[in-house]
Amino acid sequence: MHREIPWVLLRLLHTAYDGPFCNKDVGAFFEEGMWLRYNFQAPGVNAKESGGRWENSPEPPSTAPDLAREEIHFSFSTTKAPCILLYVSSLTTDFLAVLVKPTGSLQIRYNLGGTREPYNIDVEHRNMANGQPHSVNITRHEKTIILKLDHYPSVSYHLPSSSDTLFNSPKSLFLGKVIETGKIDQEIHKYNTPGFTGCLSRVQFNQIAPLKAALRQTNASAHVHVQGELVESNCGASPLTLSPMSSATDPWHLDHLDSASADFPYNPGQGQAIRNGVNRNSAIIGGVIAVVIFTILCTLVFLIRYMFRHKGTYHTNEAKGAESAESADAAIMNNDPNFTETIDESKKEWLI
Repeated sequence: MHREIPWVLLRLLHTAYDGPFCNKDVGAFFEEGMWLRYNFQAPGVNAKESGGRWENSPEPPSTAPDLAREEIHFSFSTTKAPCILLYVSSLTTDFLAVLVKPTGSLQIRYNLGGTREPYNIDVEHRNMANGQPHSVNITRHEKTIILKLDHYPSVSYHLPSSSDTLFNSPKSLFLGKVIETGKIDQEIHKYNTPGFTGCLSRVQFNQIAPLKAALRQTNASAHVHVQGELVESNCGASPLTLSPMSSATDPWHLDHLDSASADFPYNPGQGQAIRNGVNRNSAIIGGVIAVVIFTILCTLVFLIRYMFRHKGTYHTNEAKGAESAESADAAIMNNDPNFTETIDESKKEWLI
């Protein structure tokens, strides 16, 4: 009797996260020379029997990923360049690679056939080998590629018109280093030694989570082979505060690419990217806090000046003009005109 897998469990199995709320990063530290290989074909099944499909249990065949689209998400941190972060090989000449060049910049290489040279996406203006955690999100549908790095706006790219749109006969996914028996691209071969040193986390390719399959006992663990010992770590990546969204509400889900007017975070036709709302809210909160602090400081300065202004002073009833008068009596007379009348009356009394 076939037992249905609960929806929550199925959702957890198909993400690179762990935990009861599916928001805990699963990652590992790679030492120099270490690598991980995920075979898309199930053990004991050859490429002809698999038909060139992505093998990712327990996915039903009716919802198997399309070869004309990919979703790649991962986070990494490293201080050594060059290196290979992720590489997807095939039984043909098709491949996909994400690497860090000697300058520390990120490069994405796509070869889907139909072109003499691979199509490259170079992010030259950012150093990705600075030891800080960086997140990479790549979405492709046919010839449209959407790239988002960290908190920066996403950018759209397009494969050449002569390029194919299908990733034919996928074979293996590599992390850290490429160990392939067949011929590989010259640039990949050049950057493949000594290998990646650093941390990789939340790695997901379509509905495959290779690091999670290696570190957790899942149905996909039989597809994984690791050279070296993986030390689990979240790589210092920002924690996921919300569980992964469903396909209906996720703007990164591939179904949104089916129409020509795909609603991406970045629309090349409009020429502008949607800014991060979190950054706007942070700026507003920071401005309010700055105003409050400024008001408190102004109040304190006023109080301190007022206190020092009156400190050590006292008031007396000393007659005004005492300093300029010749005597005390003269001062009193100058200050109080009635005082002279009192003296005159006293003199009159003595005369009587």
